[in-house]
Amino acid sequence: MLYELVAFADQFGPLNVFRYITFRTMGALVTALLFVFLFGPAIIDLLRIKQGKGQPIREDGPKSHFIKRGTPTMGGLMILAGVTVSTLLWANWANKFVWVALAVTLAYGAIGFYDDYLKVTKQTTSGFGGKGRLLLEFLVAAIATYAIVQMSPAALAGKLAVPFFKSVLLDLGYFFIIFGMIVIVGAGNAVNLTDGLDGLAIVPVMIAAATFGFIAYAIGRFDFARYLQVTYVAGAGELAIICGALIGAGLGFLWFNAPPAMIFMGDTGSLALGGALGAIAVATKHEIVLAICGGLFVLEAMSVIIQVASFKMTGKRVFRMAPLHHHYEQKGWAESTVVVRFWIISVILSLIALSTLKLR
Repeated sequence: MLYELVAFADQFGPLNVFRYITFRTMGALVTALLFVFLFGPAIIDLLRIKQGKGQPIREDGPKSHFIKRGTPTMGGLMILAGVTVSTLLWANWANKFVWVALAVTLAYGAIGFYDDYLKVTKQTTSGFGGKGRLLLEFLVAAIATYAIVQMSPAALAGKLAVPFFKSVLLDLGYFFIIFGMIVIVGAGNAVNLTDGLDGLAIVPVMIAAATFGFIAYAIGRFDFARYLQVTYVAGAGELAIICGALIGAGLGFLWFNAPPAMIFMGDTGSLALGGALGAIAVATKHEIVLAICGGLFVLEAMSVIIQVASFKMTGKRVFRMAPLHHHYEQKGWAESTVVVRFWIISVILSLIALSTLKLR
C-alpha cells in the first residue's frame, strides 16, 4: 500500500524512500512489533475468557508442565494479524510472490486454528484428525507450489538449486510440485512439533526469517546474485517484507510468551509460521538451505519419526520422550536450559546456511 507513494516521488522527493526494500522491511518489522504490543493484551484477555481452561496439557508429558494449566492458546492469532497488517501496509501489492506466501501463511493458520479450537472445546490433546489435516496442508502446498512454478522464468521453473555449487540446477520437471509440497508441509509440521516449551519455537522461527529475509533480498537483486553466484529470482526480494513482518510479530509475541508464558501460540501460529518459511524457501529456490537453517525443526521432526518407527518395529523407544526437547527435559534439563541451548543451535545453523551464499 505505502509502496504506491513512490508514484508521487517526483512531486515530493522523500517519498522515494518507499522504493527501497530495506526501508520497507524495517517498516514491516516495526509495524508488526507495535501491532502485537498494542493489541496483544486485549487478545490474550479475550482468549482467556473464551477458552476457560486453556490449552489441555499432555498427561504423559513432563510433570513440570502441569503448572501451565489454564494458559490460553491460539496466540498465533496475534502473530498472523500483525504479519498480515504489516505485509499489506508495506509490501508491493503487484508482487505475486508476496500473495502466495501470505496465502499459505493464512491458510495454514486457519488449519491450525481449527485444530486448536477442537482441542480447547473438547479439552483433549487430540484435535483435527491427522489424515484430514495433512490432506488440506498438501492441497494448499500443491496450489502454492504450482503458482510459484508458473510465476518463475522458464529457466527456473521446476528446477532445484543446489547450495555450495554455482549455477547447478536440477530439473525435477513435474516432480518439483511434489517436492515443493513436501517442503512446505514438512516445514509447517516441523515447527509445530518444536512448539512445546515457552519461547522455544518462536526464536528459531525469527532467526530463520532473518536468514531468509537476507537471502530473498540478495537473490532478488541481479547485482547481488551475480556477485554471490546464486540463482537470480526476479521479484523474490519483496519476500523480505514478509520476513521482516515475521520477525516483528515474533518479537512482540515473545514478550508475552517468555517464561512463564501468558499465552501459547498453538497450532494456529506454529503451523502458519512453518508454512510461511516453507513457501518462502520454495519461492527463493533455497529449499535445501531451509533444511540447514531450520535444522532444529528437522531434528525435532526426525525424533518423532524415529521414535514412532522404533516403537512399532521393535517395541522400544530411542528417546525418553519425543519430540526431542521433551527427551532432554526427562533427562533432567531445566526448561530454560533446553530453550536457550536450542536457540544457540539455531543461530549456528543459520550462520552455516548463510555461508552457502558465498561458499561456491
